Amino acid sequence: MSILDVSNKPSSASPLSAARSWSVNSSALSTLFQAAKTLGADIGKLIDDVGIEPADLLDSDQRFQVADLLRLYDSVARFTDTPDIGLYVGRIDYINRLNLQLYACSACQTFREYLNVMPSVLRIVGDIGEVKVRREEQFIRLDWQPLATETNAQRYLSDSSLSVAAAIVNSVCVRPIPVRAAHFTYTEPQDLSLLKHQFGENLMFDQPLSCLYLDRACLDYPLIGLDADWGQVLAQPIRHLFAESSDSSDFVIALRKTLLRLLPSGDMGVDKVAAALNISRRTLQRRLAEQGTQFLQILQELRAELAQQYLGDERLSITDIAFLLGYMDQSSFSAAFRGWYGVSPRDFRKK
Repeated sequence: MSILDVSNKPSSASPLSAARSWSVNSSALSTLFQAAKTLGADIGKLIDDVGIEPADLLDSDQRFQVADLLRLYDSVARFTDTPDIGLYVGRIDYINRLNLQLYACSACQTFREYLNVMPSVLRIVGDIGEVKVRREEQFIRLDWQPLATETNAQRYLSDSSLSVAAAIVNSVCVRPIPVRAAHFTYTEPQDLSLLKHQFGENLMFDQPLSCLYLDRACLDYPLIGLDADWGQVLAQPIRHLFAESSDSSDFVIALRKTLLRLLPSGDMGVDKVAAALNISRRTLQRRLAEQGTQFLQILQELRAELAQQYLGDERLSITDIAFLLGYMDQSSFSAAFRGWYGVSPRDFRKK
């Protein structure tokens, strides 16, 4: 849900033609199979209907076309008679991403900061769309923005993405953050029970976009402090980077801390980092030159060190680690890791 711009996707092609090259990772489909099984679907018949073998989903490097995901949604909804299937998928995704959320949360103090590093749909799931944060009077608004606008006519993607967002925002702060209103682009369904359970009573349909409204005051809510055990676990990968015995200068240590906080947002430009340090771009580059180093060198060294540490935590998937290190996708991270260590992240973890 970080404030990412999806304009890097092809804009000259039509949504339908562009969608042919859009893909999602295998976890997006395996979650759907899990929901289908829980809801009593005949998995054998489902496989025959969609032509996707669950065994093919065991490879986390495997990518599937977005059309495969949408076809599977249609089949699961039909086989289980569950038009709310997106809400079930959202509940599963929320639990599956808890460890990632804890790592991201460990670098933040307020909900405002957390919104900028919250796991991105584009980077965690694939090319289906993004939830973006907007301000509107006394509210903040979480907008679901699908890449293929024709998916606005169905509810699967918006339901799953917004239900994950609602579950996350209401669990990371000491104070609860309830949804004050929820808007949906699709027509009002006959059964509203699950929608009301997830988003509250104030629901509106046939709206221009699907979105959630939260009280703007929540931006300054403090995040829940992790207990000692979890705090130790999350601090372990980064503690040595900022130890007092480090040969790095105070400025380089401060820069590493800032980069650590900004990495999950995917925006580590020199200007953005300099602004976070309250200095100019020129000052940042001059002070690094005095240390005999450069910005990109510090960034890559930090990523390489963190990658080793994160791979030691089996609770984090390769996709999770790619997100925490600020890469747009798993393949980009894998290519960088091979350049650092000569092996893939998966082979490194096996050793």
